[in-house]
Amino acid sequence: MNAHDIANAIAQQHAHMLAGEPQSHAQAPSDNTLTPEMAGVLQGCRMLGFLEHDAQCVMQAWQQQSLRLGGFDVSAWPVHPADFGIAPAPRDHAFAPCPHALGLYAVLPDAQWVGRMARAGVPTVQLRFKSDDAAAIAREVHAAVAAVQGTQALLFINDHWQAAIDAGAYGVHLGQEDMADAPLQTIRGAGLRLGLSTHGYAEMLRADAVSPSYIALGAVFPTTLKRMATAPQGMGRLQAYARLMQQHPLVAIGGINESRLSAVLQTGVGSVAMVRAITDAPDPQARAQGFIKIMQSV
Repeated sequence: MNAHDIANAIAQQHAHMLAGEPQSHAQAPSDNTLTPEMAGVLQGCRMLGFLEHDAQCVMQAWQQQSLRLGGFDVSAWPVHPADFGIAPAPRDHAFAPCPHALGLYAVLPDAQWVGRMARAGVPTVQLRFKSDDAAAIAREVHAAVAAVQGTQALLFINDHWQAAIDAGAYGVHLGQEDMADAPLQTIRGAGLRLGLSTHGYAEMLRADAVSPSYIALGAVFPTTLKRMATAPQGMGRLQAYARLMQQHPLVAIGGINESRLSAVLQTGVGSVAMVRAITDAPDPQARAQGFIKIMQSV
């Protein structure tokens, strides 16, 4: 098979991995340095809508898989961690661990909401407080830490790592854009757990390299909460991601509602993050408790 035939075979046999708009699969100049098999993998990934940096990750893993198995198999999408360069656990210098299954994970706008959901029995809550006022941030983070006292809820603070350290929060959640600027050694040294957002293979591998406490995978479905630079990943990709990253606690996020919840959990993730599905509900406590019951039954 030539590269073109391999690309078409990959696009057909792994159609469940299609997300967003297919990229141009015409042979790029750099493809000329590759074997026909690897050039075909790269072009096939483009046909499935993978961004170039993610397609490169898959191509390199497919190459390692072929070396490990002694041959190239167009039907075998790479899912073995070692083929992606993922080191086994336990690791030195890893962040403090958290439960492998974080359960329902409510992302909330202020400390009042945090306390409300913690008292409703939500096992994991995140304060996503948007402000440029350092004093207001410190007050809200301290209030959120106080709000979960006496409950079983684990509290993560979005972005505001220094306030989280000062207030003694359970953990911090960072996006990819914040990861480069935050002093990860300081956060780890303070004993806080770290969660990281990811949106594809390249970001997952970047997150894995710092051994966080959990990795968030998304957006799974379309969401209007924030403008996303990447297309919704879909269930096919989520299942592949969950299998690849299974040594980490995993949180699925993005457009997940009651009708999709069971299917998402069956991919192997141990937690599902909810935002508007809870905060926009007529009875948020009852809605959250309903989600918890569904999750316990899967």
